[in-house]
Amino acid sequence: MKIDFNEIGDIQDLRSIPAGVYPCYVAEVRESQSPSGHTRWGLRWEVGAGDYLGRTACWDSLHWSERGLPRVKFVLTVLGFPSDGRLEVRPEELQGRRALVTVESEEREDPSTCIRRISNRVPFAGYSLLKEAEESVPTAKPA
Repeated sequence: MKIDFNEIGDIQDLRSIPAGVYPCYVAEVRESQSPSGHTRWGLRWEVGAGDYLGRTACWDSLHWSERGLPRVKFVLTVLGFPSDGRLEVRPEELQGRRALVTVESEEREDPSTCIRRISNRVPFAGYSLLKEAEESVPTAKPA
């Protein structure tokens, strides 16, 4: 086998959709512990309508730490949970919940492998309520 590695890029592109705003639903929730020891929920967002229907838009995390709780509150409110008083919620209760999700591309280098990766991410306030009219019309930025 002969190959010229000068023609092979050093960036691993993990994006399945271009940057944009999409009607999505929570397809999967994975509970884990962060390196600092707090609980985190990984949310896999799947596109719910349009040209990219069924594709994974991105993964995002909710961090159940003092610093992360304001964003947890914001995201849960967008997903239809009450924003005041006490709340008890389990990861599986998020599955199927819908939102309009802003997806941005992000490039990072893995410090252990030195491989640069491009993946999709959601900015801090990249969620909004999904209106019925928006469910079937995703808006994507040109690649």
